Amino acid sequence: MTSPSPDARVRLDIHPTHASAVIATVTGPDTAEVMAVLEADAWHTVAEATLVLVRIDREEPHWAQKTADRLTAGGVTVAITPRLQDAIDEEWTWANYPMHWCTREEIREVSDQAQQIHDAIRHGRLRIHAHAHDGHTTVAVGTYTTGESIHLHGEDHLRVENYTYGSGPDAKSEALADFRRFHGDAVRPGPAPLTRTEREADEARCPLPDQPTIGASRQESVPVYAAAPANAAAELDRFVTGHPEWAKHHQWPAEATYALHESLTLRVELHHGHAPGPQDEIWTIAAYESPVGNRLWHTTATAGTPAGVITTLLASLTDEHDWSSTPWATSTAHPDRKPVLPLADYNWEETITETGSAWTSPDGGCRLQRNQTGWEAQGNQSWTVRFSRHTPPEIIQQVVFELAEGQGPRLGTPRAPRPPTSCPAPPARPPVSGVQSPTPRGR
Repeated sequence: MTSPSPDARVRLDIHPTHASAVIATVTGPDTAEVMAVLEADAWHTVAEATLVLVRIDREEPHWAQKTADRLTAGGVTVAITPRLQDAIDEEWTWANYPMHWCTREEIREVSDQAQQIHDAIRHGRLRIHAHAHDGHTTVAVGTYTTGESIHLHGEDHLRVENYTYGSGPDAKSEALADFRRFHGDAVRPGPAPLTRTEREADEARCPLPDQPTIGASRQESVPVYAAAPANAAAELDRFVTGHPEWAKHHQWPAEATYALHESLTLRVELHHGHAPGPQDEIWTIAAYESPVGNRLWHTTATAGTPAGVITTLLASLTDEHDWSSTPWATSTAHPDRKPVLPLADYNWEETITETGSAWTSPDGGCRLQRNQTGWEAQGNQSWTVRFSRHTPPEIIQQVVFELAEGQGPRLGTPRAPRPPTSCPAPPARPPVSGVQSPTPRGR
């Protein structure tokens, strides 16, 4: 006699504030039984009858589909929202993946092995004794609770076990001795600091912010350029809190708040102390040759700029480049170098002006154009973001992707700010064994 199927329903949707994570909401009399199945499948409880799937390889939609298939086979009703289904069906790959000979499924296998190492460390099944930077990436030595000692190589979705020492009484000592011999003065005690991807994953496992139900928030979403303005002070606080290499300072008498990078060559200014109109520039991002050198480029945003645009602009300051060690003179782009603008793929209309190209969104609500001083984005006559002539194209591209793809809450709808739809890139690292390190999802 077969057991009756659990009387429960599972709804899967995109996480409201994390770019690739997936939320499961369970309802019905057998909620506890189904939640136990999800937790065994690496889902993490974040609220009553609500769980989140978070991974370091940004493959949550793929694995959410696997979970949905298992639940459905067990008789549980599973509903997948259209936007999550789009993410599941999306074809993408890692740009410049170092193991370029791997198929898509083989890449997932490598990433899943890295995920298992990450989970073992996070849950205390693998204790890291020491770490080092070998000139290319992070390496570490640790011991599983089963007694087996190992060496690890790489970060995030590329971390692998590259040496194993068995589980004998001398295995740990041998592993540590070899690690110190291989890496010398670079060895540091304990685990390495969390990567940006690992920090974002931890944030996504936190309790969900107060907001309308996920289904309701979808109905209230509008293109990001038409969404509600950012809460400027909250956005700056969130950015500084999430990036310890930045520190916040105030100008007396309370005219502005500054976020300064530890290199003192990059800063964010938030002007306040009055009630600015929608055209007043309250955000300024500027880069300098040195702590006391000339300004190389700057970007400004007005008070009405939507939250999604501001969060993307701030996030671009930490993506792809190691701002603390790259000389600005060499990272500043030639003024004639254009950012990659994928707007034609989103049905934006291009026109040619005296100063260059101009792009208009399908509904006419947003315009991006190049003029003699740089690039400028305008939304519904209520906000403007201006990029000076030498602004790195990579930063402009991040904002352009958000304008093309992003969604945000309609004015008056309370909701946490949405991160960029395109996955944030981990900080660029030197090549491993002569092979370029991967960057995230290519668009």
